[in-house]
Amino acid sequence: MIKIYILLLVVMLMWGLNVSAIKVLVSAIDPILLTSFRVMTAGIMVLIICKIMGIFRLPYKHEWLTILYIAVFNVILHHSLVAVGLEITSGINGGLILGTMPLVTVLMAFIVLRQRITWLRMSGFILGFIGVVMTTLSGAGGLAAVSIGDVIVFIGVLVQGFSFMLISKLKPTLDPRLVTGYMLTLGAVVIFLVSQAFGAGIHQITNLIAWPLGAIFLFSAIFATAFGHMTYNYAIKKVGPAETAIFINLNTLFAVTGAAVFLHEVIKINHIIGFLFILCGVFIGTGALEHVIKNRKQKVAS
Repeated sequence: MIKIYILLLVVMLMWGLNVSAIKVLVSAIDPILLTSFRVMTAGIMVLIICKIMGIFRLPYKHEWLTILYIAVFNVILHHSLVAVGLEITSGINGGLILGTMPLVTVLMAFIVLRQRITWLRMSGFILGFIGVVMTTLSGAGGLAAVSIGDVIVFIGVLVQGFSFMLISKLKPTLDPRLVTGYMLTLGAVVIFLVSQAFGAGIHQITNLIAWPLGAIFLFSAIFATAFGHMTYNYAIKKVGPAETAIFINLNTLFAVTGAAVFLHEVIKINHIIGFLFILCGVFIGTGALEHVIKNRKQKVAS
């Protein structure tokens, strides 16, 4: 169990720093074009790992449609929106908004899957929403200070939350790690075609030849995206969604810290307050607090 927690800590660190990595990369390369190459690299790496693990196989005809359907939301829309949003907003804002993913996922489960939700969890959603508002109102202009980039990143969070509901309802018959590899690869092809339709010059990819950008790209694609997603899905199976959701708070903390250290962005008081609200919201809204209370009651009873 300790090994799983250490792996989760490493993944959260990589995901947090990946916000700064993407922010740097989109400043040099068209965000949609960059996303296609980053996701394709990650997808191929996941498929190679699946081959080494002995779980690789080609999907059947009916499985391709399921993979494409989920990939539209989980890969194509989510990764594209986050990349475009981070080009416009700050790394700190982006990291904090992405930290609401567990809350959005549970809320989607309530709306789409009709799962029961307690008043305690509902209070978590309210706290998380307040945290997002505190984060986005970073200027002195009130609502006018909200960046369109903040909105785009949040929409990216919403579509990924919806994709998790699709995975739950459609129940792909392949190993989830193999599904991840196919979704990333297939989604990358579609994203690339979209980038070309909007006139993104493919020659921009040559910017990655420069070793700093190239190293950042490989970190983002191979470690944060490929290794990170496979490890997180594995951890969910081993320790459960409640425990893994708690670690998302560290992802947000690392994202904000990374933006301050590597992007030299200023952490304002509203960012700190927003983070605390989001942290409490995730802890309560995902059921982690209920899980802790239940465990303590069981220990006392035994």
